[in-house]
Amino acid sequence: MNFQISALSEERFRHLYFAEDDLLAEVGAKRVMADSNPGYPCRVSLRDAEIGESLLLINHVHHDEPTPYRASHAIYIIEGASNKPLPPNAVPKLLRSRILSVRAFNTGHDMVAAEVCEGRNLEEAITRLASAQDGEYLHIHNAGPGCYAARVDFC
Repeated sequence: MNFQISALSEERFRHLYFAEDDLLAEVGAKRVMADSNPGYPCRVSLRDAEIGESLLLINHVHHDEPTPYRASHAIYIIEGASNKPLPPNAVPKLLRSRILSVRAFNTGHDMVAAEVCEGRNLEEAITRLASAQDGEYLHIHNAGPGCYAARVDFC
């Protein structure tokens, strides 16, 4: 089964790029500087920030559906980041180096299956979860901190 991993659109965050700290505070965000690599995974570019790069740390509702599975968590966005679509079946390096939680959701946006895998085995997890009963799409999270990483659609 073919799949497409998608990052978040920079359009959702562009108004906060290089904003004053008081505006960031109003929306519950703050600016941080990357002091390690890997360690600051950008959800727009799907790459780890380089040491010294400026990022926004912001709470993001990644599953904004009217179900008990509605969820949000803190994510990093490199200031000024943009995204370009990945080719089908491509897995960004950012996901390869982490332990991941992969969750399958149905058309009603309820979770129907999940598993934890090493990033180097992500394709196998996607293939297994693609056959989950009524599975329509997947969310990938960093397993330790629990933060949203990317979405997977089947094509």
